[in-house]
Parts: sequence; structure tokens; C-alpha cells
Amino acid sequence: MTPGLEGKIVLITGAGKGKGRALAEALSKRGAIIAANDISPVNLDDLVNQSGGKIKAYTEDIAKKVGVQTIIKQVEDDFGRIDILINHAAVEPASPLLDIDEWDWHRVLDVNLTGAFLAMQSAGRVMRAQGSGVIINIITAGESQGRNKAAYLASMYGLVELTRSASTELAPYGIHVHAVGSGLEEFQQADKAVPLELIKAVCFLCGSSLNRQIVNVEEK
Repeated sequence: MTPGLEGKIVLITGAGKGKGRALAEALSKRGAIIAANDISPVNLDDLVNQSGGKIKAYTEDIAKKVGVQTIIKQVEDDFGRIDILINHAAVEPASPLLDIDEWDWHRVLDVNLTGAFLAMQSAGRVMRAQGSGVIINIITAGESQGRNKAAYLASMYGLVELTRSASTELAPYGIHVHAVGSGLEEFQQADKAVPLELIKAVCFLCGSSLNRQIVNVEEK
């Protein structure tokens, strides 16, 4: 087991496939209990069935405030707390800037940036009441450099700055906020061997942040 993760409640958005699914599987094997969110139950059924009871599905659209609040309340009702939030949910249409539909533009920002904000805000309030928590935002712009990525890159750069601001604002409440990924300055080399290196980075940040919280409590 990874120190600090045993029995911790981890909410992962966009956990039905890709890096989100890999993180859900890896963290559950390391002793965490996973609240796995995805917009489609089909993406979660197999994940839950293979988890041995350590992963529970929460099907909601995280781009909607009501959906996010529903998830947070359900996770609280089920487990009593939220120790870690991992924002992974993202959409990525490949349309040229001059041709992209306004709906697609808004959908990218709504899921990738507003969804992360809503989840951070709602889960952050739970963590503030607990006096502890870890939030990790997954940045994946490195895989999307090039043409026809304006909306996606705009959302990822926005998420980086949101992470920086949240890290400063939430630190006094014992909440540690991190970004992990590739392609945006300091994240360029972080996950070239995805998903293994990404998993290692997330596990390290979660474990070290939670252990640091335990030390702080003991010192008080």
C-alpha cells in the first residue's frame, strides 16, 4: 500500500476511460476507495465490476453545477468525507479556430475549466470543514499541441492558472492543490510514459500531502 492512501476517499472525474480510469485502478490497488465519475454509466460498469467493491460509480455531467453538487452530496452520504479530488474529465474537439461551432467552444470550456472549478469549489468546501484535503488537476495539453486545438489549449492554460490561484487560497484550510501533466512549461516532461509516470506523480503528491497534514495535526 502507498503510505497515506489506505482507506482514503478519492473522487475522480472522467474516470471511465483513459488516464482517469488508469488512476482509479491504480489508486484502488494502493488502498484508496474510489468515487468514480463519468457522464456515461457504460464507461464505469466494467471498472466497478472489476474493483472488488473499492470503486463506486457516480454518473453526472460535471459541467453542470447541479450535477457536481449531486456528486459531492452522494459521496459525502456514502463515505462521510472526501480526502482527494482528481479533476480528469475533459473533451477535445478538433476544429479549426475559424470553423469551430460556438456550442463546441463552450462545451470544451464548460467541461475542462468550469467543471474543474465547480468540483474544486464544492469538494473544497467539504475539505475546509474537515481541515484537510488534496486536489489534483490533470493537465494534458502536451498531447494536443498543433492545429485545431484553440479551445482545448485555452481551457488547459486556464486550468493551470486556476490551480495556482487555488493553491494559494486553499492552503490556509489545509488543502493542497497541484497540477500534473504535460505540455505547459513546467509540465512538459511530467508524463512522457503515461500512464505509469502520471500515476507515480499523482500517488506521490497524494501520499506526501496527506502525510504532511498528519504531521501538522500532531504538531498542534
